[in-house]
Amino acid sequence: MSLNISLPAELENRVRDHVASGLYGSASEVIREALRLFETYQAVQAASFSALKADIAQGVADVHAGRVSAMDMAAIKAQGRAALRSKTGSD
Repeated sequence: MSLNISLPAELENRVRDHVASGLYGSASEVIREALRLFETYQAVQAASFSALKADIAQGVADVHAGRVSAMDMAAIKAQGRAALRSKTGSD
């Protein structure tokens, strides 16, 4: 299958630069690799989103089941600041 596409000058120059670098034999190879990487990125994003939705659903289920506890935000902040100070060595 053959497909002609139009690219803005900046992207066209970037494709040409990749071919000129010798890493790719043609503009088509650059575009194929870019598409493969984009599809991988989309798959990772979809998996991350699915995991986030599952975590949120678990949190909501925990709240509905009463598996929650009160939190002292001031104490949590103090613990975090103390941990940061111990890592950086500053007081």
